[in-house]
Amino acid sequence: MSAVIEVSREGMVATVMLNRPDRMNALNLPIWHGLAEAFTTLNADDSLRCVVLRGASEQAFAPGADITEFGGAMKGPSLSDVQDMMENSPKPVIAAIHGTVLGGGLEVALCAHFRVAVPSAKFGLPEVNLGLLP
Repeated sequence: MSAVIEVSREGMVATVMLNRPDRMNALNLPIWHGLAEAFTTLNADDSLRCVVLRGASEQAFAPGADITEFGGAMKGPSLSDVQDMMENSPKPVIAAIHGTVLGGGLEVALCAHFRVAVPSAKFGLPEVNLGLLP
């Protein structure tokens, strides 16, 4: 798997963990590539019953997109591609949410079939303040 995506398995449950070195898990191209690779592999595995998606950081599930990549040319899978893979997964995808989940991170969580969150989780779509649609 990708250096920023860790996949583990316990019985019939796979866990996909967002694990950027900066510990905030802002969504960037390596995360898109890693998620696409992980869901391609996991969706094809008939022995799995479900997939749990979580962030490794205690601070954030995914605080949104990495703004340093805005305006650049997309190479490989896009946010929409990964969202489609999650939404169309033949296995239930569960987003285990903690910390901060904003913008694109919340969009990813909403693509999961189910979401669970700790009481202290904070959600938001700050791009609407700029007149952008999520």
